[in-house]
Amino acid sequence: MRSLELFPQSTNPIDSADDLLRKPVQELSFDEILRRSFHLYQARFVDFLLPFLVAGLASGTFSAVMSFVGFPTDPIPSLRLDFSGFLGYLARVILLAIVSWGFSTVASGTVVKCSSDILEKGDARLGESFNFALSRLLSLLGSGIAAFILLMAGLICLVVPGIILAIMFSLVVPVVIIEGTGALESLGRSGRLVSKRWGRTFAVLIIVVIIQGIVSGIATTISRPFGFAGSIIANVASAFVLPLLPIATTFLYYSMIVKESRLVPSKVELIEKTEEHAASTNIYCPQCGRPISSDVNFCQHCGAKIELR
Repeated sequence: MRSLELFPQSTNPIDSADDLLRKPVQELSFDEILRRSFHLYQARFVDFLLPFLVAGLASGTFSAVMSFVGFPTDPIPSLRLDFSGFLGYLARVILLAIVSWGFSTVASGTVVKCSSDILEKGDARLGESFNFALSRLLSLLGSGIAAFILLMAGLICLVVPGIILAIMFSLVVPVVIIEGTGALESLGRSGRLVSKRWGRTFAVLIIVVIIQGIVSGIATTISRPFGFAGSIIANVASAFVLPLLPIATTFLYYSMIVKESRLVPSKVELIEKTEEHAASTNIYCPQCGRPISSDVNFCQHCGAKIELR
């Protein structure tokens, strides 16, 4: 029986399996980004899974320990008993969110670095990617906190501004890891890149988030009967789909870079336009004889001083 494929193979003979593991040289469509993301994940499954698997085990263990030492796990009974019990549950949620966010940030940075090295260099080492992500941890956490504050403000005001901000800041991690920008600078840089392709970015993100949400929901439901170990089981199961988001945003980043490079004139193009303008004014360098602009003091080709009469 012929198996069904979520994203069929491309009929373009140039688009081979090896090409899917290289940095894009042209802007990618919505389905190309998803197809390449799945292909890259499949090709280096263990390398991408391991960071989120470790993060899931650490977060699940932390959650299990908090439940074991007496932190409430259900807000309704805690609120009925006394308000302090509800505060205990709230403290558990906040602490768990902070710890899980820290682990997942390192995992996301590691996967983005690993993906970038594979696309640009043809190979990557998980240990080096992890160490690099740790070296950029302050910028990753800083940009994450700033994006979260702005996102919450947008959601409180209206839902739509919050969604727009979430799309704008979706490339923060690739920008920090690949370009080495700072926390606040990465927010603006991500926004400028996404502004070229709002719809495509939203479509890729929503598909990946839906896949992750379905798997995480099933994992949480199945793990509930296991008590303290349930959180560990749920986090480990969810780890299998979590690498898809940083991989997809890495492809989105490179696709946006291609788009950006086509919008910005290259140095060669600028020189050619200058020569065309200079030729129309019939002004030439006395040293090399090439056309120059009428408002320059030195030739842009040979550097000779220009004395216009």
